[in-house]
Amino acid sequence: MSQNTQLEVNGVKVPVSNLDKVMYPDTGFTKGDVIHYYIRIAEQMLPHLNARALTLKRYPDGVKGFFFYEKQCPPHRPRWVKTTQVEKTGGQIDYCMINDVPSLVWAANLANLEFHTFLHRKTAVTRPTVLAFDLDPGPPADILTCCQVGLLLKDCFDSLGLQSFPKTSGSKGLQVYVPLNTPVTYARTKAFASAVARALESECPDLVVHKMLKKLREGKVLVDWSQNDDHKTTVSVYSLRAKDRPTVSTPVTWAEVVSAWKRGKKLSFEADEVLKRVKKHGDLFAPVLELKQKLPALKALG
Repeated sequence: MSQNTQLEVNGVKVPVSNLDKVMYPDTGFTKGDVIHYYIRIAEQMLPHLNARALTLKRYPDGVKGFFFYEKQCPPHRPRWVKTTQVEKTGGQIDYCMINDVPSLVWAANLANLEFHTFLHRKTAVTRPTVLAFDLDPGPPADILTCCQVGLLLKDCFDSLGLQSFPKTSGSKGLQVYVPLNTPVTYARTKAFASAVARALESECPDLVVHKMLKKLREGKVLVDWSQNDDHKTTVSVYSLRAKDRPTVSTPVTWAEVVSAWKRGKKLSFEADEVLKRVKKHGDLFAPVLELKQKLPALKALG
């Protein structure tokens, strides 16, 4: 089905096209499959996108082809796709917001595979709702090494009385979120995240690095704290990733992280597996939206 058509989604007619275009050549996963996945995961995903400006990452010819990031929401968008203005030097950007299923389908039809959101909502652009860490392995380190470092992060937060939640990046790493949902600034979260990364590197110098320089990262895990910034976006939970296979940034339990590390079982989930997981477990990342925790003072890190 390659011709233009319309898909009725929650009473809204959404234009769709080229549904049989193969987006993931290694698996035959089509644009129609991408749209179908996002419709089925919408109940769990939309609360994490709601009221947040986001950057689109579009792959017009599939994951093997050209791609581009799109911050300015396309001017040809339907009237029901909401936007929010973000100030920048010399002007402003009207970012898309994906608050409902029709908007999600519209974006997927643009060959947008990945959704990258800010850590704040549009109603409080100076107030991040979470503390976020991206654990990125430098070969030969891999996601299992990230699991080991993730557990060290968990121990750190446990000692501070903070709950933390892991998810796969959908690529080669692991991400750890600490929900806050209380008044805090990016200046504080960024400084705190940097201090955590530095402390972890000091404690485990053969395993952890906090600087992005590639020459420092071989066989180690970069604890990327720099995502805690009002100008940066991070891949959303439940977003597809543009890899060889339709992998997804998937929430996991700490028990699964422990099991993966101890048993050498790599954490990676594709779209169909994620749909089965949410049917069984619900949204494991739901507490990230509502759990209220106060960021401790830096001195709490010792």
